[in-house]
Amino acid sequence: MAQEPYKKLIIVLSVVIPLAVALLFQVKIEGYDFSFLPPIYATINGVTAVLLILAVWAIKNKKRTLHERLMKVSLSLSALFLVMYVLYHITSDSTPYGGEGPVKYLYYFILITHILLSIAVVPLVLFTLSRALSANFEKHKALAKFTFPIWLYVAVTGVVVYLMISPYY
Repeated sequence: MAQEPYKKLIIVLSVVIPLAVALLFQVKIEGYDFSFLPPIYATINGVTAVLLILAVWAIKNKKRTLHERLMKVSLSLSALFLVMYVLYHITSDSTPYGGEGPVKYLYYFILITHILLSIAVVPLVLFTLSRALSANFEKHKALAKFTFPIWLYVAVTGVVVYLMISPYY
């Protein structure tokens, strides 16, 4: 059986990225106003969700080059999202959710599942990408069947979380 390409790097990134994000939540840099970023990175999440759906459509319709391009853009947008998200949170105080009743519980359910799955999606995306880059398309396809719905959920719930908390900014 062939070794998993980039396995050590993917494992390191899968640990370092969530830890760095968590640690950066403890950092506050004063004097910068990035309050304009949440609607931008929520939009990026929405665009990513649409592109992921289009990428699945493309590969199912044997449009491999289009699929590859859509996935490259999706990966780039996800990286851009992460940079903007961190910039916002290291320069701004967290916004508490102000809703009441059952909607509050729904918000926290969506937020918690979004956060947990956003951590899980990092190695899934990287291993799926690694298998595509190494032309191991059978394993790529098998893992993509799990990666796609989780990545899509994270992208869509990122928009939902933003829409639910935006009245409280």
